[in-house]
Amino acid sequence: MDKIKKTPLFKTLIDFIVIIFGAGIAAYALEGILVPNSILDGGVTGISIILNLLFGWKLGILIFLINIPFLYIGYKNLGKKFLVKAVFSILIFSILLEIFHNVGVLTENKLLATIYGSLILGLGVGLVIRSGGCLDGTESVGIVISKNTNISVGQFVLFCNAIIFTVAGFFFGIDRALYSLLAYFITS
Repeated sequence: MDKIKKTPLFKTLIDFIVIIFGAGIAAYALEGILVPNSILDGGVTGISIILNLLFGWKLGILIFLINIPFLYIGYKNLGKKFLVKAVFSILIFSILLEIFHNVGVLTENKLLATIYGSLILGLGVGLVIRSGGCLDGTESVGIVISKNTNISVGQFVLFCNAIIFTVAGFFFGIDRALYSLLAYFITS
């Protein structure tokens, strides 16, 4: 059994299982806690949530479609191994978002939703990233930019999220933008 655990195939299988589990946790955090309370995440997910709240378009489909150009950039700069796990992660995440769409809301208290939704989301995202996947393509663009400039991945993502949360404040009110900003920091 120890010999099997050390094989690359076994490690890859475990990575994909953990990605599914992490994507499920993240999808529940969004659909069961954050989105029903109009609290955004950052990056592609944040843009998708804004479009979902404004137009009623399906969140899972938006996340998958908006991530496509970011996946291409990641593939060109990070390779095929990144692409396989990233596409798998985002596809599973998108499907699970649709499955969890009608799950009951855990709480309608905005502060509790922000804190616990973000903690749960951070756990799910962390599991996915630790296994080599990603749920949001903005990080891949941040990696490319950081290789060619003095801007770090974190600075790029923070800049993108500042724009997203400003837009959220415009459409949904400053309190939702501030809750979303708090959620972003807790998730991180």
